[in-house]
Amino acid sequence: MISVSKNITLKPITEQDIAVLYQLMCKIYPAAYSFLWPDKGNWYIHQQYSKSNILKELKQLNADYYFVLVDDEIVGNFRIVWDENLSNLQIENQVKLHRLYLDEKVQGKGVGKLLMLWLEKQAIAKKYNAIWLDAMDAKQQAFQFYKKLGYQYHSHIFLPFDLMFDEVKKMSQLYKKL
Repeated sequence: MISVSKNITLKPITEQDIAVLYQLMCKIYPAAYSFLWPDKGNWYIHQQYSKSNILKELKQLNADYYFVLVDDEIVGNFRIVWDENLSNLQIENQVKLHRLYLDEKVQGKGVGKLLMLWLEKQAIAKKYNAIWLDAMDAKQQAFQFYKKLGYQYHSHIFLPFDLMFDEVKKMSQLYKKL
């Protein structure tokens, strides 16, 4: 377990945790993102959190994947990919925040902010110069959260998911120089 604050810890996700991660995302993802999908996000959850995809992500050597615990209760997941560069961002030594999903019951309580500050400290200690991420334009709460933490717009992409509503496929790529 990794201590982020007095009541927030990170627990590395292992192969034995795949079912727990899947169930967590069945609860968390639809509450935040069901409006993006005709099927309320079921396809996305089954695809991204399938056993085969999670095993692939766990085997990635330059990535760390954690459960987020608040007061010893699993309330989210947090995935970091070290040495992954954002195209056309002219900063050496970048890290990507790949996933940060939190249960709505802890949103707005500073958990996400503390996780991002922890990530910044880790990145600086490991000599990284920038953190970047993709944020859904259609999810303004998340988009504004990162902007308040000092992340700035770099570029955008459109998600390739045929089952997603076309008008919500845009993601902004944000970065913060450390």
